[in-house]
Amino acid sequence: MGATKNRTRQRAITWGVLALWAIVLAVAVSFAGKLGDVQRDGAVDYLPASADSLQVAKVQQKLPGGETVDLVIVYQRDGVLTPADRATADKQAAEVAALDAGHDTANGPAEAPQGIPSQDGTTVMYPVQLTVAPGADEELAQAAFVEEARALATGADGLTVQLGGPGALDVDMEASFETIDGTLMMATVLVVAVLLILTYRSPFLWLVPLAVVGGASACSMAVVYGLVQGFGLTVNSQSASIMTVLVFGAGTDYALLLVARYREELRRHTDAYDAMLAAVRGCGPAVLASSGTVAAGLLCLLAADLNSSSGLGPVGAVGVVCALAAMMTLLPAVLVLLGRRVFWPLIPAYGSEPKQRRSVFAAMGSSAGRRPVAVLATGVVLLGALALGMFALPGALKQEDALTDPPESVVAMQTLAKAYPERSSRPVTVIAPTDRADAALASARAVDGVSGAEQGRTGSGWTEISVFAKDAPETKGETATIKALRAELDPHGAYVGGLSAEQMDLETTNSRDRLIVIPLVIVAVLLILAALLRSLVAPLLLIAAVVLVWGAVMGIGGLIFGPVLGFPGMDPGLPLLSFVFLVALGVDYGIFLMHRMREEALAGAEPAEAALTALRTTGGVIASAGAVLAATFAVLAALPLVLLVEMGVLVAIGVLLDTFLVRTYLVTSASVLLGRKVWWPGELSREPVKPAADRDAPQRIGAGRA
Repeated sequence: MGATKNRTRQRAITWGVLALWAIVLAVAVSFAGKLGDVQRDGAVDYLPASADSLQVAKVQQKLPGGETVDLVIVYQRDGVLTPADRATADKQAAEVAALDAGHDTANGPAEAPQGIPSQDGTTVMYPVQLTVAPGADEELAQAAFVEEARALATGADGLTVQLGGPGALDVDMEASFETIDGTLMMATVLVVAVLLILTYRSPFLWLVPLAVVGGASACSMAVVYGLVQGFGLTVNSQSASIMTVLVFGAGTDYALLLVARYREELRRHTDAYDAMLAAVRGCGPAVLASSGTVAAGLLCLLAADLNSSSGLGPVGAVGVVCALAAMMTLLPAVLVLLGRRVFWPLIPAYGSEPKQRRSVFAAMGSSAGRRPVAVLATGVVLLGALALGMFALPGALKQEDALTDPPESVVAMQTLAKAYPERSSRPVTVIAPTDRADAALASARAVDGVSGAEQGRTGSGWTEISVFAKDAPETKGETATIKALRAELDPHGAYVGGLSAEQMDLETTNSRDRLIVIPLVIVAVLLILAALLRSLVAPLLLIAAVVLVWGAVMGIGGLIFGPVLGFPGMDPGLPLLSFVFLVALGVDYGIFLMHRMREEALAGAEPAEAALTALRTTGGVIASAGAVLAATFAVLAALPLVLLVEMGVLVAIGVLLDTFLVRTYLVTSASVLLGRKVWWPGELSREPVKPAADRDAPQRIGAGRA
């Protein structure tokens, strides 16, 4: 009778969990699809909160006509432009200028832009500034301007036409962003599905964690959408893409650990519910600590001044928490409902023993145990040698090089750089108080490195001034000119912005953010590890290991970004973001290994034996989890943004290094060398702990094979 009641209660709990998740998913799906509508990829959404260039972008939105769309029409012929070419160019440029929504047609036609010929006569460019009508959607208006301008400006008979400028670049980048979500989701699902099939060798089992992690992804998108609506959280294509990868990568990792333990417990329990309860109790603490470490590391990004970085912190943390919730509640309920048959054809029978196979990780552990000094020294030297590649890292990535496949706007800017080496092809924007605009204009013209300046729109107490530098965009010369402008115009209360100034501010702020966020991440992770492992030495060992991996990975980036991948630069935010991900995710696997090592020590094992047993029992699961996580981040390399490609490559390589070198060799050999000191100042460091006769067997984390 009691057994029947117990089974009834278990079924009620299982179905209750499933019913609750059915309600959650029904609500989440209705909001998840709206996340793309609130993603913002404008300059205001990426720039530092304290930057001059952000103030310029905000003031520009308040000027008459609202946001401006700056375009450059480029006409070029292999030989010298003919009079007919110039006539065609003048006519088409005037037609493009007539699109200006801010022009009062009652005062006659819009003023035709003046063509600026190159010194060799092969090229002529027409800078055109269009304004968005008040109340209109800025992104839609900008896209419409660019589309109409490209329809009006056409070449023929050897005369080529390209549309460039910040406005065209923004539209082309937005078009690239629109393809990211669908491409990323399909590629991630495919990669995870293939890896799960190979891992489980079952025609059915792989579908369960894949479906559950898909539900977690929908929940995370819905939650982030709610945060945007309720708290104004900044979400862009970069943070949304990384969240998707985190949910699938981390969620699948947690599934691998849980299913591996569940398979083991099914051999010890007759009832699936009891086996799952034991599995959750066994691996739950490590999974909880793991997800907490990743979430805490990501939330440290809130201290960043860069809007895109500070927004990524809570977005990524939401993804990890949703993955944890789904994998620790929904996945167990589904597996219990399906029973043992979900493992077909390799069904774990009650009382059976798993096949004993030669463990690769046992062999690795043996080598680390026999020669710990040699193994540790060799690994450190190898990682240190790879880190030297950092000296070959390329400079900061220019905005025009942010896409892997250059669109027309980027090609146009490249054409201008070659045809006009003596001047900048895009203005530096200055916003000055209207009552001091004349003085600011005179001061700007007097700055060394400025070839010309002219006043623009006026409104809301501000006046826009367009300044042209003598040097090409985003060169050392133009950078020096912008710095000089800021120093000269600061007494006038003016702000200096524009694309080049924005890139300067991004680089400066990223440097500042690294100095603040990196120590915060280290401290947060150390505190979590110290609380979990009850030690200070073990956390320091794990942190030192992941920092070594980060240095090696950045060195690998220096060796492959330019020579292999052909990237002309590195995104300024990459060092910080890669550090946060590699430390948080790398410590993940360290938690699984060291927690098991601590359990073995509590059971009375000697330090060397505890380290080798932990590696032998957790190595297979960690390897599977590391391969999945690396593969999901590698999917980012298929996207059109250089930043995401660079990040995907670095994090994937870093996870593999951490999984197959650092955890298996370096941490194990260091633990063997340190002995009980690795647990200082905890009780395990002071005296051997022998298992009491009435002590229950410790819960095992990560035991078994995935």
